[in-house]
Amino acid sequence: MDKKEVRKAAKAAADTTAGTVTHILRVTLKVLVTLLLIFITTGLLFTCIFAYYVKTNLSDDLDISLEDMTLNLASTIYYTDASGNNVALASLHGNENRVWVDYQNIPAYMSKATVAIEDKRYYEHHGVDWYRTTGAFVNMFLSMKNDFGGSTITQQLIKNLTKEDDITVQRKILEIFRGLKLEKMYTKDQIMEWYLNVSFFGENCNGVGTAARTYFDKDVWDLDLAECACIIGITNNPSKYDPYISRSNNKARQELILKEMYEQGSINYDQYTQAVSEELVFKRGENEEYEQTINSYYVDAVIEDVLKDLMEEKGINKSTAENLLYNGGLQIYTCLDMNAQNIVDNIYQDASNFPTVKSPAGQSLQSAVVLLDPYTGEVKALSGGIGQKKGNLVFNRAVDALRPPGSAIKPIAVYGPAVDQGLISPSTLVDDNPDLHLNGTSWYPRNAGGGNAGIITIQQALTSSINTVSAQILDKLTPSVSYDYLKDRLGVVSLIDSDRDYAPLALGQLTNGITVREMAQAYDAFPNDGVFTYARTYTEIKDSDGNTILDNPAETDVAFKANTAWTITYMLNIAATYGTGSESYFGTMPHAGKTGSSSDYCDRWFVGFTPYYVAAVWTGYDTPARMYVTGNPAAQIWKKIMQPLHEGLEYKAFKTPTLTGPTNIFGELSETPSPSPSEEASESPSESSSVNPTSGTDVPTPTAPVPSMPVTPSPSAATQSHGPSESPGNAA
Repeated sequence: MDKKEVRKAAKAAADTTAGTVTHILRVTLKVLVTLLLIFITTGLLFTCIFAYYVKTNLSDDLDISLEDMTLNLASTIYYTDASGNNVALASLHGNENRVWVDYQNIPAYMSKATVAIEDKRYYEHHGVDWYRTTGAFVNMFLSMKNDFGGSTITQQLIKNLTKEDDITVQRKILEIFRGLKLEKMYTKDQIMEWYLNVSFFGENCNGVGTAARTYFDKDVWDLDLAECACIIGITNNPSKYDPYISRSNNKARQELILKEMYEQGSINYDQYTQAVSEELVFKRGENEEYEQTINSYYVDAVIEDVLKDLMEEKGINKSTAENLLYNGGLQIYTCLDMNAQNIVDNIYQDASNFPTVKSPAGQSLQSAVVLLDPYTGEVKALSGGIGQKKGNLVFNRAVDALRPPGSAIKPIAVYGPAVDQGLISPSTLVDDNPDLHLNGTSWYPRNAGGGNAGIITIQQALTSSINTVSAQILDKLTPSVSYDYLKDRLGVVSLIDSDRDYAPLALGQLTNGITVREMAQAYDAFPNDGVFTYARTYTEIKDSDGNTILDNPAETDVAFKANTAWTITYMLNIAATYGTGSESYFGTMPHAGKTGSSSDYCDRWFVGFTPYYVAAVWTGYDTPARMYVTGNPAAQIWKKIMQPLHEGLEYKAFKTPTLTGPTNIFGELSETPSPSPSEEASESPSESSSVNPTSGTDVPTPTAPVPSMPVTPSPSAATQSHGPSESPGNAA
């Protein structure tokens, strides 16, 4: 073949090759275009289907709003300290222990630590970190595991709020769309605030507020960098990084967070090294057994009062009220005076302050006290038992126990109403005679030891707690009038119809008994010019947003005329200083009060007051049994509380009454009794003056013919036993 033919053949071959390549390219292009069209069509179809799926299946679920989320918030009980600051006294919570903390009160380190370890592009993305999300999906398909990961802080918040944590594609897609929507509605700071308040931090802590208290016993705003990193480290796996479970695991996690913060520029090197080397001081040790927080008797009383008032004011049942109290984030402001409560606790938590006598069944002596401000009704302190309290909402003898008050009831059931009705005055003569007969009943009591004093004054009868005279006064007053005073004017709700009788009202042998709280509040009318004020343990309740939902102002009623209150105060001052209550004398402030003993001395009481406070003290056994003690332990405890409580207080005198009334309404009596149960009562001219007939202002006490009021008795008065021992309430 010549050269010409060779060239011709080569050209033909080249043309053939070129045609083939062109054909291949054309086919390939057609295939690629077809595949592209298929891909685009499929993508569009998938997008339409996905959009339809989202619209029909997920659109309702995308409607998420933080305002609509209901969180369980712990309620906080506060007291006001001496500087006027509200101080947390107790926290009440249900299954979730959460105290909301506003963003401005959360340390910046807390937010920075969260971003560093959980979502470093938090302030750059719009709810979804597409880098992490894409990587998570690729990892899912490559590993063939439903373990997505890649959630942002926003997405984690949504999961914590909705409680939806199932591992499905649908849930992940829904979370992505919700995250995008949430970030259009709220700022980064708002989302961070919710995240830090919603997240779980182990040890039953929901949110950084309770976590700070649980781990470091601090308010969250007082945490430093190292402490913030420690707490944030727990959220990844509380069972692993809880410092009470493993200090080493928590420390490793904390250092990792600090390293990330440094590398991301959130802190400088000095801050990093200082935080790493800082020795953390936790509230309790590693693997140390958790001790349940035992609330005080006062807190228990507040809880019961709040539940009762919520049920009454809101018309809800107890279950609903409890849910509101333990999960509603309420702010409850109490009447507690911490100084007074500390005095009470120092006495009641030390059993050596009480007689060590035991009952025949081996019971230890018990006691309760309620101390209140007579002008506001605010309960300043209380105790429901001797020794350390061992549980929450246990039997509280200060407010739960119903015990017969014995003669302590006489001022409020007999003497007070009789003076108020104009039947008696301190100087009224009465015959303490065992052979007298009452008009309304055949019943007639006896006195201690069976003796009788003959013709005496009403003042002497009260000072010596003479039962027969109390019965005679009640006979003139009538049990119905006495009963109505107690129930309608003095807040005694423990009475029942069978108490409308002589023995219950004249001697205090009430059918069911009366609470220590009721006794204290009934006596508050005497120092407050006859105005009775219901006892209250709290003043106000606010919701989690600071709105007042329950106001609890002083609730008052006029129980006695002002002069009646001054007169009974005058009489009880003498009784408490020279009569059966002389053990209550503490010398630095005038006081008044009355002892009480029930049948067989099973209960011993002292209810007394000063110009500042009212306090009722009960002693006895939980199962009634006779007490073999020296003196009246209730009066002794009353003194131990009142003496330190009044140290440093300005001296005040009781108001002076106008002492007028009938000379005798109990028959033809002509003998003149001794004007005073003790000559010491009128010896000192500085302690007596003429009676101010009308004003009732703070002036010195009156002179004879009635016993003068020893506002500041001489020290010797406290060491003498002036009156006879009190007779028990069932003397017959």
